[in-house]
Amino acid sequence: MGAHPKNRIIPLFIPHMGCPHRCSFCDQRSISGESSSVTPESVRRELSEAFALPSPEGEKAEIAFYGGSFTALPEGEMEAFLREAEPYLLSGQAGGIRCSTRPDAITPEIIRTLLRYGVHTVELGAQSLSDDVLQKNLRGHTSQDVRRAFSLLKDAGFTVGLQMMTGLPGDTAGTLAETVEEILRLHPDMLRVYPTVVLRGTLLDRWREEGSFTPMGLPEAVRVCAGILERMETAGIPVIRMGLHASPSIEREMTGGAYHPAFKELCQSELFYQKVSRTLEGALPGSSRTLLIHPRDCSRAVGQKRENLRRWEALGVKVTVQESESIPQGSFLLKE
Repeated sequence: MGAHPKNRIIPLFIPHMGCPHRCSFCDQRSISGESSSVTPESVRRELSEAFALPSPEGEKAEIAFYGGSFTALPEGEMEAFLREAEPYLLSGQAGGIRCSTRPDAITPEIIRTLLRYGVHTVELGAQSLSDDVLQKNLRGHTSQDVRRAFSLLKDAGFTVGLQMMTGLPGDTAGTLAETVEEILRLHPDMLRVYPTVVLRGTLLDRWREEGSFTPMGLPEAVRVCAGILERMETAGIPVIRMGLHASPSIEREMTGGAYHPAFKELCQSELFYQKVSRTLEGALPGSSRTLLIHPRDCSRAVGQKRENLRRWEALGVKVTVQESESIPQGSFLLKE
């Protein structure tokens, strides 16, 4: 039931709606950039405007309900939103409907409703698969809820994504490894990785002010998430998002943590650095190497502000980058 990878996403943000909990890190209005309440009528207007725009030949849009816990809404409300999307699905203008939700808000009854309205993709906000981390951050669900919901959705034929966070209070190298290994075992159809960002007014912000929580900074988060990216790429799990979407409200309300508008590119660049560095092990200090890469990998290879080139030089090896269409994207070749 997967969507065509080139489909255009029409995101409809429903901040906080349906969620019975307020997690330690949560401020959905800053995260989504939405401040006014969302109604079926406002969704109708947004969809009408979005579908009035011309689409490239052969491209179908996907309607996505994000930002809250969609299936935790009262069933009548959830169906009211889905009814606004249904005509575009029936007319063929939309290729599918997707939503994000909590793992404890998936039941066989909810699955039947989603199928009836043509929902094909569900993303579960797992955040962690350590029960200690989930409890400390007031998630209100367990790791077993994640496994159960994931299994129910896969058995029903859905495309299923997971969302995880790094750097939460109580998370350690051990609990993070536990989460990564469990995600690899479940093998979702896609993964989003969000380093923790502390927003003003949240419980995390209070813990930060009290000194009981020190947020992970950007450099460490990039190293940690680059490692996760490598594990997922090796396993064939697409990482479709790393870091929160760029938003003026996040930049305004952020008080700590790891945020960068191009966070995924920073992680890809770090991963390039790590892979090349492993190949450079044993190179003589003062030696030179030519790094052959695909042209599209140039910015990732050299790093932001040419940081990777400087880091290799600090290791004693002068690396010169040379572009070559013959090198597969994502690969590289080192020559003396």
